[in-house]
Amino acid sequence: MCSSDLCRIALHLAGHEFEDDRINFPQWAERKPQQPFNVLPVLAVEGKGLIADSNAILRYIGEPASLHPADPFEAARHEAVMNTVECMRAKVTPTLRMEDEEKKSAREALVKGFLPDFGSNMEAEIRGPFLGGDKLQVADIKLYMAVRWFASGTVDHVPADVYDHCPKLKALYDAVGADEGVRSWLAKSN
Repeated sequence: MCSSDLCRIALHLAGHEFEDDRINFPQWAERKPQQPFNVLPVLAVEGKGLIADSNAILRYIGEPASLHPADPFEAARHEAVMNTVECMRAKVTPTLRMEDEEKKSAREALVKGFLPDFGSNMEAEIRGPFLGGDKLQVADIKLYMAVRWFASGTVDHVPADVYDHCPKLKALYDAVGADEGVRSWLAKSN
């Protein structure tokens, strides 16, 4: 699950023209020291500077485009979900660098507890079909991309149906995936 893709989709949905600067691994070593917090993604805002962190970028894009709740409670609830997705990524990402047997064992442990619990926790937050009800928001994109990571079947030792016990999460995934703007960006970027 690439955080940069989330931000690109949000920029696309918000109707922003943007330079899609994709940094490959050899470029990263050279450019890393110039990035805030030495991380990606980074959004360069003309005349202002750089914003790092996908959640901060999503909120910055989402608020003026009505893709993030205006109500402070709802905004905080959505941000909590986005932060929880980052916590899930932090649990899974180390397994990407493991050797086969260690990876298999670690991912099987995630499938037995952490990932189903993550899905159940998200299930409790979704009002349907999207997190906040009827309107697609940046937090929905974040959840969609998280579920898509596993539903693709490309994360070995994690079944593509790991979230089948979560009908609201699956409905959110389907609704975001059916959104014309999301579909058009994904088709363009693949």
